[in-house]
Amino acid sequence: MFRVAMIDDHILMRQSLASVVNAIPGFTVIYEANNGMEFTKWLDPHNLPDLVLMDINMPIMNGHETAQWITAHYPKLKFIAISMLNDERSIIKMLRNGARGYLLKDSEILDFRQALQDVMSKGIYINTILYKHIVGSLQGSQPNEQVEQAILNEIGVREKEFLRWLCTDKSYKEIAAAMYLSPRTVDGYRDMLFEKLKVASRIGLVLFALRNEIAKI
Repeated sequence: MFRVAMIDDHILMRQSLASVVNAIPGFTVIYEANNGMEFTKWLDPHNLPDLVLMDINMPIMNGHETAQWITAHYPKLKFIAISMLNDERSIIKMLRNGARGYLLKDSEILDFRQALQDVMSKGIYINTILYKHIVGSLQGSQPNEQVEQAILNEIGVREKEFLRWLCTDKSYKEIAAAMYLSPRTVDGYRDMLFEKLKVASRIGLVLFALRNEIAKI
């Protein structure tokens, strides 16, 4: 039986999801917390849950902070982000902080069930939202290793630096400041990389950077 902890300040939503979890064969909710701080105080290092489901927007200690804490203290503890946020920066930040999946709160129950099962059996869950933002961001087929290596060889030092910054939670404006460039120049890097890599979103660029070890999570 996989033991699940839930972190969400919306009590009704949390209890509803807990009921869904408890109805999935092989899963049971053992603890519910209102925020990350409450969760960290409850957590017993000698009796860890198998899986944590957490919201992002929470008071005191939000999902991003909680994810960072879990990854720093218990890197093997699996967790899934469950949120109403459907923007690239939120998704990237949670994945960088170790999330094994990302679900929207209006997901179908079957998707929710599949997420829990996949994370526990495969270590990760790729659903429609991640497919849309990551796999779906590729315009055309996934490049093979030879093609991708050729593209990698064409990317300059500053472009690689830009790709590394993309793997953080900084906005394009903040990246421009960090690189001592104008926002227009950074936009040029972005558009040029979109064209070179045949991707259509920031997450597509992040995926390329991670896959080719330009940046690391």
